[in-house]
Amino acid sequence: MKVIAINIGKPEVITDLDDGDSYSTGINKRPVNSASVNELGLQDDAILNTRFHGGPDQAVYLYRQEDYNHWTRELGRTIAPGTFGENLTLSGLPDDLAVGDELSFPDLRLQVTAPRIPCNTLAARMGNKLFPKKFIKHGQSGHYCRVLQTGRIKVNDPFKIVPYDGPRLANTRFFRDWLARSRLTAQEIEQYLAIPIDVRSRAVLQDLLARQRT
Repeated sequence: MKVIAINIGKPEVITDLDDGDSYSTGINKRPVNSASVNELGLQDDAILNTRFHGGPDQAVYLYRQEDYNHWTRELGRTIAPGTFGENLTLSGLPDDLAVGDELSFPDLRLQVTAPRIPCNTLAARMGNKLFPKKFIKHGQSGHYCRVLQTGRIKVNDPFKIVPYDGPRLANTRFFRDWLARSRLTAQEIEQYLAIPIDVRSRAVLQDLLARQRT
């Protein structure tokens, strides 16, 4: 298990494939050999849509090299690390990583908080309106993390996984449930609220639970 790539984005203009509007985004990331990581993510990485992205609970986005291998086969062309806007491309991540699991690097420690939800920006990045649907169907959307220990990370750094010691809910299940969250029962919502999910998801689920109880 090691770091394959470290990716940092600068503001670039991209065009929405649905309405033709142009806007700035940090999804077009470029590789670097190392980076400093603080509570809000990688130093110099652009996070522009702060309503839906970034903050302490979505400070670092991880994606698996194994899933890039899938997309290279699926799309018939090489899909390089960083294409999907992740900060860290990792090899060896299990496909059942759970919310609360920690990733321990030599000088950095992260905790899984949420799945990535694809949007129009990913469609524009891939030049394909239908790509988010393909991304959803694949089921491996990557992992947002909070930073438990700040530090520096380098390409080829090894890491180990420290399993969460509370109730285990796979982030892939979180991804599926989030896309159908209106059908979640109160008990299922309470299961998510009992684990260290990100603050944005927590607020939505708390509101959903409150409305179910009225």
